[in-house]
Amino acid sequence: MLDALTRKTVQASARALLVGFARLISGASVRYINCQPDTNQRIYFANHTSHLDAIVIWALLPPRVRVLTRPVAARDYWDKGRLRRYLANEVFPALLIDRQNIKVHQSPVDMMLREIGDKYSLIVFPEGHRNTGSEIDEFKSGLYYLAKKRPDLELVPVHIDNLNRVLPRGEFLPVPLLSCVTFGAPIWLEAGEPKTKFLLRAREAVRKLKEV
Repeated sequence: MLDALTRKTVQASARALLVGFARLISGASVRYINCQPDTNQRIYFANHTSHLDAIVIWALLPPRVRVLTRPVAARDYWDKGRLRRYLANEVFPALLIDRQNIKVHQSPVDMMLREIGDKYSLIVFPEGHRNTGSEIDEFKSGLYYLAKKRPDLELVPVHIDNLNRVLPRGEFLPVPLLSCVTFGAPIWLEAGEPKTKFLLRAREAVRKLKEV
């Protein structure tokens, strides 16, 4: 059994390796459009193209922001196998969501808000699944309820371009490529704004970043 100090040292080393690997394999450039890296509590919401999305966005954040940010990831993928489970639970502090057994008393939104408290930010993917098409799919309602229950959180749109080709669907080994991750200006839920209107506005905020 590893003592606590040794375990923290191993975790820190694994975390540094994962950040370096994610940056290398994605070749990602980072752009901030009317937005700057900040330790304010935020919900980063992005289009979803690859299993690597959460790791790459997290890895591209500055260290002072990254340490306060938790990617939301699918439990059915990241809890499968010892390596994935170790990475998700011990290296990048993922918040694993069970997509196949959602119950009223186990609301993912309530769990996310409970886990972040008044300290951590989240990376979420409102499409709810990986999308290999050219258009961003409709957003699920979770982002709306996060904004409604925590109106103080900054909602930062993020567009991921070309990352789906780094780890194509059904492939196990990633292929190094150049991708781009763009962070946009924060938005908030407006007073009395209907769910459908807000979700369309949030989706459009992500889509527009591709054109900037």
